[in-house]
Amino acid sequence: MKFMDAAVNVRTNSRRNLGQLRKGEGGYICRLEGPESTVRRLLEMGMVEEAYVEIVHEAPFGGDPVAVRVRGALLALRRQEAGCVTVWRD
Repeated sequence: MKFMDAAVNVRTNSRRNLGQLRKGEGGYICRLEGPESTVRRLLEMGMVEEAYVEIVHEAPFGGDPVAVRVRGALLALRRQEAGCVTVWRD
């Protein structure tokens, strides 16, 4: 495996779905995917590529909603909506 291949694999392996993260965890947005209306709504709320997003609160038992901080704003999302956001973690 070449050095560059290793770097790509590390970044790929550290990608997570925002809906899978727990309180205090976060990462940089690298992809939005899902229904067009949901993706549009997420973009309008500031969920843009390379923005840092962090889970700051979650409902008991891992339920809905989750509170996320992105670009200085605090947003409430359903886990299903958060699942449309892929982040990479350092």
